Order: sequence, then structure tokens, then C-alpha cells
Amino acid sequence: MNKKLAILIAIVLYLTSTYLSYSFFTGGVGERWRSPVSTYVPPKESDITASESVNEPKTEECPLNGRMLTKNQRVLWEKRRPLGVMIENHKEARPQSGLTSADIIYEAVAEGGITRFLAIFYCQDAQYIGPVRSARIYFINILSEYGKYPLYAHVGGANTPGPADALGEVRRLNWNLYNSLNQFGVPFPYYWRDYERLPGRATEHTVYSTTNKLWEYAKNKRNLTDLDENNKRWDEEFVNWKFKEDARDKGDLTKISFDFWSGKTDYSVDWEYDKTTNSFKRFNGGEAHKDKNNDKQLEAKNVVIVFMQESSANDGYEGGHLLYKTVGDGKSIVFQDGKAIEGTWRKKSKTDRTKFYDQNGREIALNRGQIFIEIVPTGNKIVY
Repeated sequence: MNKKLAILIAIVLYLTSTYLSYSFFTGGVGERWRSPVSTYVPPKESDITASESVNEPKTEECPLNGRMLTKNQRVLWEKRRPLGVMIENHKEARPQSGLTSADIIYEAVAEGGITRFLAIFYCQDAQYIGPVRSARIYFINILSEYGKYPLYAHVGGANTPGPADALGEVRRLNWNLYNSLNQFGVPFPYYWRDYERLPGRATEHTVYSTTNKLWEYAKNKRNLTDLDENNKRWDEEFVNWKFKEDARDKGDLTKISFDFWSGKTDYSVDWEYDKTTNSFKRFNGGEAHKDKNNDKQLEAKNVVIVFMQESSANDGYEGGHLLYKTVGDGKSIVFQDGKAIEGTWRKKSKTDRTKFYDQNGREIALNRGQIFIEIVPTGNKIVY
């Protein structure tokens, strides 16, 4: 074999190996966490935009949660599209970064009684977000109601053949390598591993990013701003919820408590109502749930309990992939103003907006501010 032929064969083998490795991590069988992400480099000041300016009047309504923000913030959000980020809630991943800055947060069990968050960012940004973890199909179904091609930040995902194949759903929706910001297809420095932010944690708890880096990547590399590559606005078919001011008369509710799975007390949730701020403060596993970015306890103006049918995907995955019936209807409880409003939720299709109704069938208007939606298995007991 001559030297040129040997070199050519070596190049072909290298390129083939690289392609197979990439294909495995973005769409092969099973889930893997040791991705080729460089370690932490601090974001430049230009990568970070203040979430809120105290010197400007708040005259602009965030279309996602009704919160009143500034004109300068509106200038920013009108140039981008909603960003959904998978943030894990494993005990080793706490305290997470960025949750207090999200407009809306969903929580559901990912596997083994361990919950995960889908944090939706649009009107505000977060200096750090993470630890970022893998996709689940029911979170994709929920994110699908946030307009055309919402950004989805995740590290790989469930991809065992069967009904829980999240990466298969990403491809079916034509999100792959477009609005899906899968870390395996998005290079450093848009994601990085930070082993010092939560010292002593396993590798799977170390992937971080910033909202601005991901919006920047979507704009510069995927041609996704408020418009897509066909000049279609993301919100052409997006439906807002109804919003209202805080009620003058507050209720006497003091605390909400529940479990996702029996015996999984590390993931038990308590929300304590603060009448002074008319908000609910979150406790996770018996401890105040704080954001590492600012050391503030998570605090929501609305806590919505959504009862959904939970089932096993039975796809042979060792951890036990789950399914939730996200399309249809079921019981719900909306907590706001120190009161509990029992009623129902309804979502007609994957892309339709999930809405909440009282017992008379009227849509419930939500208080302006962060909305936290807890997806719990049908039949679970909520104590309040």
C-alpha cells in the first residue's frame, strides 16, 4: 500500500468515525451524557443582559405570563422567540441556575420519581441556565404550543424505539438541527461543562449555558429570530392566556403540599403562601428551593396543579421512560391570591394552548408574574 493511499484511508476512517459518533449521540439507541463539551469559560459581559432595570417604568405586558416589564426589555424579546430549557431536578443538580428568571416553568417526573423542569424564557434572560439535561416527549408536546418552532435546549434525549422516543419526535417535527438546540449539535462555547459551579457532582450534572448565548446561536446559525427562515413570525398562531391584577381580597390558604411519587421525599413539594407579596414560595424536598444565580427562593404568582394520566412507555429502557396524556382534558387546581380554584384543564391538540377553566367552564385569568405548572399523576392527593 502506497503512502498516499494509506493517508486517504486514514482520513476516510476518521471522518466515518466522527459521523457515526455524532449520529449515535443525536439519534442512536440509548442515552449518553459524556458529550464533547469543553469546560467552563466565564461569559463575557456582552453575553449577559440584566433581567430587569429598576430605573424604567414597567409599561409593557409580557405575552407569556402577563408580567409588566420595561420598553427596553420589550425591544429585546420582540427580536427572539420562546426558549424552552430542560433543567434537571436531581438532588445532586441543586441549586439550579436560572429558574427565577423563567416566565413559565413546568415540572413532571422524568424517570424513577425524579422530576425535571421545562423552563420557558422569552421576556427575561438568565445569566446561567442549568444543569441542562435530556429531552422527554411530553415536554416536547407542551413546548409545541409556544408558536411555530420554539427553541428547545436539551442534552440528547430519550430515544429508545417506542412511544417515548423524544429524539424521534424532534425529527418528525422537523426540529432537528433547526429549533432543537440539542447540545450534541451545538458547539462550545454555547454550552459548556462547569465542574466548579456545583463541586463534586457527576458529569451529567455539569452542562450550562446562558439564554443570550442560545438566542444568539439561533439567530446567527439557524436564522431563527422572531422570524423563521420563511419570514414567518413565531407567534402567528400563538394564543395568550388571560391575565389580571392581584385580587384585593386575599384568601386564607397558607400552604400547598404534594408528592409526585410515593416514597420519593427528595422531590416532595411545598408552596407556602405569602400574603404580603401575594405569591407562593417553593420548597423542594423539605428545603427552600433557591436559584444559584441570585440565591433567591423560587416564588410564583400562580401555582397550577394539572392532573395527567401517567403510564410507562414499556420500551425496555432501564430507567423506565414515562408517558403523560398531555392532549385531552383533566382536573386542575389553580392557586392564586391565597385561594384554590378547582376546575379542569383542556388541550385539544399538541399545538393548541393548554387552558384552565373553573367549575362553571369559564377560563381562569392568571395573576401577572411567574407561572409554575405542576404535572402530577391523576389521583394524587394535594393537601392545602
